[in-house]
Amino acid sequence: MTSLNRPGGNLTGVSFFTNQMEAKRLALLHEIAPKAELVGVLFNPSNPFFGNQLKDVDEASRALNLKIHIERASSEQDIAKAFKEFEQRKAGAILIGADPYFNSQRSLVIAPAAQLRIPAIYEWREFVEAGGLMSYGTSLTEAYRQAGDFVVRILKGANPADLPVLQSSKFEFVINLKTAKALDLPLAPAVFARADEVIE
Repeated sequence: MTSLNRPGGNLTGVSFFTNQMEAKRLALLHEIAPKAELVGVLFNPSNPFFGNQLKDVDEASRALNLKIHIERASSEQDIAKAFKEFEQRKAGAILIGADPYFNSQRSLVIAPAAQLRIPAIYEWREFVEAGGLMSYGTSLTEAYRQAGDFVVRILKGANPADLPVLQSSKFEFVINLKTAKALDLPLAPAVFARADEVIE
């Protein structure tokens, strides 16, 4: 690829910005659970962006003066071990890193957080719809709409090499109110005001 504006060849599409949002998610989590003395972080070491995720979260935690504990997981067994470690270390909040495996196995990272009664943040609203506390990330609906527009243009004769790789422009902060109540987590009015959607 030559550049996002001029990808060249037959390559074009939409960039989802999934892995670049970890610092923002950590900041939101800190805002929701300011008393958490330790934040557990779950990343998949098999993710090609794993190194960048580590760097971003490390820098963000230092800027927020937060202690973090990072666990690595790429299987169901790894995830179970990670949550046991979070429990033993008394993590007060959990950040689930952006990763296709975690997205495909949502229940494996939502259920233990609920059982431990620990507030957690995820990458996409689908986690919140499945019972997770909150998410911040790209609107998949908008990204799919953008991709659909490209398909139509290509079918009408546009050359993919002339179509820039679009960057997602719509991000969503979604909260599950029922989960917040189950966690006995008080949410300030300012948090609700910032949310793009509150699921009840």
